[in-house]
Amino acid sequence: MTNHPDSTRLNKAISDSGYCSRRQADVLIEKGKVTVNGVPQTLGDRVMPGDEIHVDGKLITENNNLVYIALNKPVGITCTTDKRVDGNVVDFIGHKERIFHVGRLDKPSEGLLIMTNDGDIVNKILRAGNKHEKEYIVRVDRPITDDFIYKMSNGVPLNELEVTTKKCEVERLSRFVFKIILVQGLNRQIRRMCEYLEYEVVSLKRIRIMNVSLGDLPVGKWRDLTIKELEGLRSSVVSSDNAPAAVKDLKFTGRRRRP
Repeated sequence: MTNHPDSTRLNKAISDSGYCSRRQADVLIEKGKVTVNGVPQTLGDRVMPGDEIHVDGKLITENNNLVYIALNKPVGITCTTDKRVDGNVVDFIGHKERIFHVGRLDKPSEGLLIMTNDGDIVNKILRAGNKHEKEYIVRVDRPITDDFIYKMSNGVPLNELEVTTKKCEVERLSRFVFKIILVQGLNRQIRRMCEYLEYEVVSLKRIRIMNVSLGDLPVGKWRDLTIKELEGLRSSVVSSDNAPAAVKDLKFTGRRRRP
């Protein structure tokens, strides 16, 4: 069956509205919380321009106020949009728009977290095949050896996840501190890698995601991404399906704000 050329997958339409990511939209659809023109929907359904989409009875409208934020997340803040969780990152920022995080950063970790209401760019950045770099500064509990650097760089077996990490860049910065650049986003990846080599992470800070750097942004503060940063993100995902075209038409001030 041929789809109407003007139709859009329902999960993408919800994501483009800024309500949530495409993956989260699928969960809502499966739970029967989504209707189109009053009719309950199922996974894979499509919508036409002008259709009224409701989630939990709330009308989802086109989002013309896209937001892209760089946050220096403090230790103790949880990367979740679930406001029932104390210390969730959404309440911490307190932005007037409904925003969600691009990837995660462990509660005991700090550093750069990108947040947005552009669901399409979130999906592209999170695509495993895109090999987007993330850079971290890590302090461990005992002196870093050449053997540790070699093994961290060349892949560490994580038996509990049934995977061996991909090769990555690792550089010793001082006796107890190293820098690591990953293209994976496995659950607690750096901590698990260190644990396998019998090291314990004392502190972990993410300082870069792709072309966006933390810079001198204070802990607990956030800023709008710059036009240059957005252009870099857009270039990185341009080869992905449904890459966001709206980014180039937006205007940004780059102002720093307080949460």
